[in-house]
Amino acid sequence: MKIVKTILCVLFGLMFINAGLDKFLHYMPVPPLEGEMLKVGEAFMQIKWLFPLVGAIEVIGGLLFILPKTRALGAIVILPIMVGVILHNAIYMPSGLMIAGVMFLINLWVIGDNWKKYQVLVS
Repeated sequence: MKIVKTILCVLFGLMFINAGLDKFLHYMPVPPLEGEMLKVGEAFMQIKWLFPLVGAIEVIGGLLFILPKTRALGAIVILPIMVGVILHNAIYMPSGLMIAGVMFLINLWVIGDNWKKYQVLVS
């Protein structure tokens, strides 16, 4: 089970590193936006600092998620981004909800697995 967890965490972290780097380097093609998604995309572009902030959090969180010693911190850092991804897919792109849901479950699994580390913060 430890090998499966390690593989899932490395893949999860690499996906977030890739998504974060794309926000800076723009190497992945963007599908044409229309309707409500176009409005959301334009709103994101109006706030100049938002994409770099999200990209930096994704890269840092992905790196932390890959390393076993910092995985608990990485899971908490990525959690707000993951909630945003789930909401975005649920509202605007239901076709991507399956992948986002699996990634969200991986994130929750790692948080649950490291729950003892978080108890110090809430006690």
